[in-house]
Amino acid sequence: MNRHFFGDTGVLLSRSLRHIARSPDTIITTAIMPIAFMLLFVYVFGGAIETGTDSYVNYLLPGILIITIASGISYTAYRLFLDLQGGIFERFQSMPIARSSVLWAHVLTSLVANLISLVVVVGVALLLGFRTGTDVLGWLAVIGILVLFTLALTWIAVIPGLTAKSVDGASAFAYPLILLPFVSSAFVPTESMPGPVRAFAENQPVTSIVDALRNLFTEQPVGTGIWTALAWCAGILVVAYLFANLAYRRKIS
Repeated sequence: MNRHFFGDTGVLLSRSLRHIARSPDTIITTAIMPIAFMLLFVYVFGGAIETGTDSYVNYLLPGILIITIASGISYTAYRLFLDLQGGIFERFQSMPIARSSVLWAHVLTSLVANLISLVVVVGVALLLGFRTGTDVLGWLAVIGILVLFTLALTWIAVIPGLTAKSVDGASAFAYPLILLPFVSSAFVPTESMPGPVRAFAENQPVTSIVDALRNLFTEQPVGTGIWTALAWCAGILVVAYLFANLAYRRKIS
């Protein structure tokens, strides 16, 4: 690793965060859709959905947090695509900076922006009646899973950001990721789903992650489920990181 990596990443991260600060509508827009989904399901569909819990917002929130991350990472691909089209990468290549710091700055910017959006969404959930008795360790576990999942999806976002031919193509990849929680245990128990759909829902990463978050919030035993969730996050992260760096090397070669 280049010995200037951390310093270069810090400088470029500061640049990206300034862009976010000058355009707070990015974070607001990212949070609006998950909040709208939460309001819709709590006040329109919640009374008709049987989850076996007293508070539907408590059941719903983990899935909404996943949707918040999935909708937020599309801006990473968008910003990366604009930097490429604007010739910023060529300028950086002419400077004595660590090449990998360019990508890491975008990834860490996504992490910061998504964490802010998650705080906003949790704040709205509290207003809607969300309550949890989990302790500090439980919250740290929740934050750890969300951070790992955000990093995994952000590195996925880097790939279309580097390879897309248009702005729409750079951000459209996020739509399937946003829809994936709807075929999981995020909104209804998987037991109510028909056979093939249930099999898919129970064996896809979102269900494992949502169930782990829900058990942490409700102080239920997490068992081996949390390790399954972490394994999904780590596996996606490693694969996405490798493919993103491969696409980056091809782009700047």
